[in-house]
Amino acid sequence: MARKKLVILTGAGISAESGIKTFRDSDGLWEEYRIEDVATPEAWERNPELVQEFYNERRRQLYKAEPNAGHRAIAEAERWIDVEVITQNVDNLHERAGSTHVLHLHGLLTQARSSRNPDLIYDIEGTELKMGELAEDGTQLRPHIVWFGEAVPNLEPAAALTRKADYFAVVGSSLNVYPAAGLIAYTREDIPLFLVDPKPVSAPVRRHIEYIQEPASTGVPKLLERIKALENGK
Repeated sequence: MARKKLVILTGAGISAESGIKTFRDSDGLWEEYRIEDVATPEAWERNPELVQEFYNERRRQLYKAEPNAGHRAIAEAERWIDVEVITQNVDNLHERAGSTHVLHLHGLLTQARSSRNPDLIYDIEGTELKMGELAEDGTQLRPHIVWFGEAVPNLEPAAALTRKADYFAVVGSSLNVYPAAGLIAYTREDIPLFLVDPKPVSAPVRRHIEYIQEPASTGVPKLLERIKALENGK
C-alpha cells in the first residue's frame, strides 16, 4: 500500500529558532539593512557590492547555525510517511537535518546564478561570493535568491505537490508573503490542514485548520503525532 503524502510549507519561524533572523523581526529592516537596498533587482543594479556583502554576511551566519528539533522531526518523519517540504527559507537547514525532498521557493543562499540567465546556477564554495566571479555566459554571479519583484519559478511545481497532498501543514509562516501564502488554497478539500506557529496566523481558506500554537521545535513533533493518530484511525 502506497504511503500517504505529507506536504509541509515552512517559513521564517522554523529557522528563527536556529538563530536565523528575518526582516519581519525588525519593521522592514533585515540585519539593519532596508529591504529595498539589498533584496530587489533595483538594489543589485544600483549597488551590487552592497548586495553581495549582505548575502555573504547571511551565509556566514548560516554556517554558524544548526538545524533545530523542528527541522530534525520533519526529516525523521520520512521513515513512515512520504514528506515533501516546500520552504520559503533560503537556508539549507532542512537538508542538513536530513530531509531529502526540499523545494525552495525563494532560492538558496549556498548557490549563485548568472545575472542574465536564471537557469545557470552554481554551488558556492565557502561563504564568499565576490565581485568579478563570472558565470559561463560572462555575467557577474549574483545570489541565487528570488528578490522582491521577481517571479517565483518554483511556484508551479509547489502547487503541483500541494494538490497531491494527503496532509498539508504550514510551519513557522505568517502566510503574509505571496504567492507562497496562497499555496494552501491548492489543497484538496477533503484533506486535513494544520498550522504550527506560536503567534496567531490567519490562513486564506474557509476551512477547518487544526492549530498548534507552539514554536516549530515543540509543535512539529506534536503535529506528527497527530498525523500518526489519523493514520491509525484514531
